[in-house]
Amino acid sequence: MNVETEVREAEVRIRTHIRETPLEPSPALRERSGLDVFLKLENVQRTGSFKVRGVMNRLLTLSPEERARGVITASTGNHGLAVAHGSNLLGIASTVCLPEGVPSHRVDALERLGPELVVRGSECAQTEAFAREEAARRGAVYVPPYNDAKIVGGHGTLALEIVRELGPVDHIFVAVGGGGLIAGIGGYLKETGQKTRVVGCLPANSPVMYDSVRAGRIVESQVLPTLSDATAGGIEPGAITFDLCRKYVDDWVLVEEDEIRAAMKLVFEEHRLVIEGAAGVAVAAFLKMAGSAAVGSPAALEGRNAVVLICGGNVDVAAFKKLVF
Repeated sequence: MNVETEVREAEVRIRTHIRETPLEPSPALRERSGLDVFLKLENVQRTGSFKVRGVMNRLLTLSPEERARGVITASTGNHGLAVAHGSNLLGIASTVCLPEGVPSHRVDALERLGPELVVRGSECAQTEAFAREEAARRGAVYVPPYNDAKIVGGHGTLALEIVRELGPVDHIFVAVGGGGLIAGIGGYLKETGQKTRVVGCLPANSPVMYDSVRAGRIVESQVLPTLSDATAGGIEPGAITFDLCRKYVDDWVLVEEDEIRAAMKLVFEEHRLVIEGAAGVAVAAFLKMAGSAAVGSPAALEGRNAVVLICGGNVDVAAFKKLVF
């Protein structure tokens, strides 16, 4: 897969359907690292997360015949919101399959957009397998949450925007679940010759991609409850994102639940931004790396600047209040 080509084509295709989100300087993170740190605010993206980028790119490449057959997907919420939103814009019937235990605020948001909802499986990999089977049975088009070149290319437009605004970036911190986001971002940066250090950030309670990369193959890991529900769960066998992550991600950082919570609180206190747990993972990983590495060590945050990707802001208000107040 040529990620750069996919990203450049996606940029042209989806530009009128997405927002070019702000890069906000973070004095608080600068104080903790000595770098100029910017938050890329996908929490203000349409549907409240980055997911609409890859989804719109995939939907806009469907043929008229494929659109008429409808689409089906599997999601813990954000990807499903993007599919429902994009399908509504393009007049496509959509079905979203959810695993058990998806937060009620995300289910409510999906219901407002009107797709058919099906709950099946206790975790993401099971739900994805069911959705693929159901798509084949119905003759619908399956829109995967990460395992698709057009999804990866759409997500990679974030890197194009960041470089266009900032120029060279020394470090970028990205939350990782199935790997579609960091594969697009890392692939574009590396294939265009950027020297950016790409850091994959995961909750210690759901480190599947990290464990898989370490093992050299996709593995099943224990998945425990996490504030980062949007990145939780397994990886589909044969996922294209696995090899892309192995190739383009330079470092991996695992963070604990109290670190995610503290990061969400810090961003609210310093920026007055409500961010979801997955975004908190990236902030927490940045703080962990900034606080644990001596200058001159391999893990040190050396250089001029860093970007922390705030991947989404779809969090239950009541739950968020308990976390930060």
